[in-house]
Amino acid sequence: MEYISRHIDDVLRQWKDDIHRKPLLLRGARQVGKTCAVRHLALQFDYYAEVDLNEQRKLHVLFEQDLSPQQIAAQLGVLLDIPVVAGKTLLFLDEIQACPAAINSLRYFYERFPELHLVAAGSLLEFALAELPSFGVGRVQSVFMYPLCFNEFLPAVGQTALAEAISHASPAAPLVEPVHEKAVQWLRVFMLIGGMPEVVASYSRRQDLVKCQQVLDGLIVSYMDDFKKYSRRANPLLLQKVLYSVAEQHTGKFVYSRVESTERTALIKEALQMLCMAGLVIPVTASAGNGVPLGAETKENFKKMLLLDTGIMQRMLHLDVSSMLIEKEADVVNKGILAEVFAGLEQVKAQSPYAPAALYYWQREERNALAEVDYLAEIHGRVVPVEVKAGTRGTMRSMQMFLQLKHGDYGVRLSLENFSSYDNVRAYPLYAVANLLHNQ
Repeated sequence: MEYISRHIDDVLRQWKDDIHRKPLLLRGARQVGKTCAVRHLALQFDYYAEVDLNEQRKLHVLFEQDLSPQQIAAQLGVLLDIPVVAGKTLLFLDEIQACPAAINSLRYFYERFPELHLVAAGSLLEFALAELPSFGVGRVQSVFMYPLCFNEFLPAVGQTALAEAISHASPAAPLVEPVHEKAVQWLRVFMLIGGMPEVVASYSRRQDLVKCQQVLDGLIVSYMDDFKKYSRRANPLLLQKVLYSVAEQHTGKFVYSRVESTERTALIKEALQMLCMAGLVIPVTASAGNGVPLGAETKENFKKMLLLDTGIMQRMLHLDVSSMLIEKEADVVNKGILAEVFAGLEQVKAQSPYAPAALYYWQREERNALAEVDYLAEIHGRVVPVEVKAGTRGTMRSMQMFLQLKHGDYGVRLSLENFSSYDNVRAYPLYAVANLLHNQ
């Protein structure tokens, strides 16, 4: 499969050239492209040594014995028949969660062998890290990775010029209408196939939506098969039910009783936490929105849950893909189901890769004054309400209520309309969420 360029490539190159670098821990859900990104980085080295600690379990002993990092590197070089030389070799420890001793060893590579370029990654890594809370504080650099964003998707399908045009647009400098319409059409495609690298690569080769649906089916099956690995923590069948319930409840407050009325809430909560740790589900937490950081005043019992990818979500919900490509704007994203999820996921992908992404929303539940703002964003140190509309129309009563109560300067409307501004609203097209957060 031809490599698809990712924004994370720049982050990895900066890490490579940093003389004060630490061992790098690449974190994210399965199948988001972690291993491919590392192999692409390896092209900049003389040698590349990759160890799959899940398959090559006989190598665990190297980390479990009292060996120095230099000795471990030398032994790996002999066993792999690849020189492991500081400054010339990229050492990649994949599926590192299979060997807790290897995770613990990362701190010693930083302290005693910092010259070596060392990257580690793994599926279900967060479960292992939860059991090693102090494995490498201050001695390991974590980088978080997600599926492709829209601006990564466009060059992958030959639309580099469109991606460039979008990145320079703003409410003060909107796109010309034909370019905007072209961007909307590509947005429809991206919402339906999502940003999983394997699916994007398939579409890039054939532009066959039916084939993409088959690839998505395969990914969903692989995730379900993974649930067996969680069995000592949660029932695999319950995990499956919770995941489908996240898709079905999409952007509303997550209600545990809608998963399975006969299951105890505590078990459902535990299963949901497992899915969040695995990166398959991303929580959106209610915040008071009084100031930054937004996480300072939250209602932990009020959360919405997003699936990590709109392609996976539409496939799990069995949405009508063909009609969604040709229907009018107001129906293009199934009356907002995919629009709000897409907007949240794009915000996640646009945040700093050096910390876990966080999403927030605002709600008011006073009698006769119910209101909810889809997302709250931190921009220039201020809290900005963000409303998502599936088409080009829709009221923004909740946003105006928030601005009045919090004395905000302006709100943001994400929809299918072109860049614009009016009154105290700045309008961004859904395809340009990254522009909003990167202050283009």
